[in-house]
Amino acid sequence: MILQDTLVGRDLLSILDLTPSEITRLISSAIKLKSSPPDRALLAGVGVSVLFEKPSLRTRASFEFGLAGLGAHPAIFDLAPSRIGERESVKDYAMNLERWCAAIVARVFDHTVLEEMARYASVPVVNALSDTEHPCQALADLLTIREALGTLAGKSIAYIGDGNNVCHSLMLAAASVGMRITVITPDGHAPSERFVQAAKDRANETDGSVRVAHEADAIRGHDVVYTDTWTSMGQSESNAKWFEPFRVDDALMSIAADGANADPIFMHCLPATRGREVAASVIDGPTSVVYDQAENRMHAQNALMLALLGKAGGI
Repeated sequence: MILQDTLVGRDLLSILDLTPSEITRLISSAIKLKSSPPDRALLAGVGVSVLFEKPSLRTRASFEFGLAGLGAHPAIFDLAPSRIGERESVKDYAMNLERWCAAIVARVFDHTVLEEMARYASVPVVNALSDTEHPCQALADLLTIREALGTLAGKSIAYIGDGNNVCHSLMLAAASVGMRITVITPDGHAPSERFVQAAKDRANETDGSVRVAHEADAIRGHDVVYTDTWTSMGQSESNAKWFEPFRVDDALMSIAADGANADPIFMHCLPATRGREVAASVIDGPTSVVYDQAENRMHAQNALMLALLGKAGGI
């Protein structure tokens, strides 16, 4: 058994809800699940509520197909017309759903909704994206880097773009496994200092490192280059001009490769706008692993859900 049942019944709202050793074991479990298709009976008869306040392709597909592949029944709720807490209170959502399902997965606008839901629900609550973090994406990112580079500890990643929810979880996850991460943003778009400090605290435990910079040249000498959309859903595009020097193109990838042991891999959590935050020649080029990232959402989430529901021993 790769992952002991240490996570049973717990919530995952932040990468900080997982210890470094739990993250490492989840990635190992995900690798095994990907190489050996799991038994469809592992979650037979289990219902999971999957709530969406925001549009989704990868999150919906990876949870729906992943849970179904484990034998569970994912009940998908489109809440775009009426967010959680508008038609009914967050408490009532949580305390109704817990009577019918074994876990709640939610993609929301406001992270406090997840915190309130976790406070009232007696079943695990999983953050499938909020305005502050995207922990499921970060787990899939670590899985993808492990596959591409063979190891995580000691490897380096440059995240370039907006210091957003994806950036927060990536910083915490990279620091938790002993990676070196450099976050490169325009002035005024750095990640929250609270997350930077939390990531540095994690890095102190694992021999990793965390650095925040505001010059694109700081990308030099990294094993991984990662970017995200410059404007998240629902945000204004008025500041996009400040990001122009941070577009990942062939010239920037060449700088990243300078001093590295090999050409860096390129990552993007998608959706992407070619010609904006990334050149088509990069995202569609030979070092891009963006579709591996997308696939790995399912495998990382399957490992997580099995652990939270006490079925990790079946891996």
